[in-house]
Amino acid sequence: MPGEWTLFGRVVLSFGIGFAIGWEREVRGAAAGDRTFALVTTASAAVVAVWGRSAPNTVAGVMTGVGFIGGGLVLRGESGMIKGVTTAATIWMAAAIGVVAGAGDLLLATLIAALTLVTLEVRYIPVLRALDARRHVAKMSDDSPPEGM
Repeated sequence: MPGEWTLFGRVVLSFGIGFAIGWEREVRGAAAGDRTFALVTTASAAVVAVWGRSAPNTVAGVMTGVGFIGGGLVLRGESGMIKGVTTAATIWMAAAIGVVAGAGDLLLATLIAALTLVTLEVRYIPVLRALDARRHVAKMSDDSPPEGM
């Protein structure tokens, strides 16, 4: 059984990761920001660090509960467009990162967080900007049939 400081270290790492992801969301104008994400990752890590090994169903409870938070972030805008899906998915991802860190897989949690931030920032990173699908929508939405048909 890990000591109290080891468990606290897991929670602190989760807090830092959640704050970083939330900072990105807040800078981009999302409905949830650094405090919300830090709270979600910290709580997820704390619950799993204490009860996750003895009661694995707590992980399912954490992920389900956070799903409701994410659901509250999805809104229908004035134009009828659904807004907030990326932030809702990122909240769910933040909970998963907290679960992984709380379980003690700190390197994996950090790598997943890095992938999450790259995913969120792909359209703003000059080298990766070409991977943003929105840049290619006009080219792909041509109504003409493919060649040879």
